[in-house]
Amino acid sequence: MRIDILSAVPELLESPLSHSIIKRAINKGLAEIHIHNIRDYTLDKHKKIDDYAFGFSAGMVMQIEPIDRLITHLKSEREYDEVIYTSPDGEVFDQPMANSMSLLNNVIILCGHYKGIDHRIREHLITKEVSVGDFVLTGGELAACIMADAVIRLIPGAMSDVESALSDSFQDNLLAPPVYSRPAEYKGWRVPDILLSGNEAKVKEWEYEQALARTKALRPDLLNKK
Repeated sequence: MRIDILSAVPELLESPLSHSIIKRAINKGLAEIHIHNIRDYTLDKHKKIDDYAFGFSAGMVMQIEPIDRLITHLKSEREYDEVIYTSPDGEVFDQPMANSMSLLNNVIILCGHYKGIDHRIREHLITKEVSVGDFVLTGGELAACIMADAVIRLIPGAMSDVESALSDSFQDNLLAPPVYSRPAEYKGWRVPDILLSGNEAKVKEWEYEQALARTKALRPDLLNKK
């Protein structure tokens, strides 16, 4: 899988995308992440990529020309399954979307910045708009990192234990059950006896019951998606 991320501040992307599972997936040849500085595609001698909005809106707007030049350049080299724009008013990113995106080959993620992007980009170049939640970030770089992390970890081989990814929270619209490790008792706090029983069927039944109870208590909205 190849992800091209287009950014006005590419430095924000470097550390989150250079460690842990993402780094291992890249080293294994399972994924590629290419970060592009939109300023490299402007014709302005000062590398300016924003301007005032037409009308009476406050704030600066990312201009259409450098973004179009960059996307056109990338598309001249390969086909893309999606051109995604990180936007507060996009479709909310969730685990099913991450699952679907992990099956794609080539994806462009355009990071929003300033007051937003020239709307003609959204009309003519973007195929999908995605939000990571009902809040506003300084830019879309952190949202792009979240999406890349959630998607790449699902690629077969990216994680040493594939069952771990399949049992994550939200995979079945349930929160994960409690998890414990050694020692079995600490300061008088004991691991539930069922987890020490060695009875796999009973353990799985307990885990499901716990996951269901936690979801009902903490995220009842998820149960409506089942």
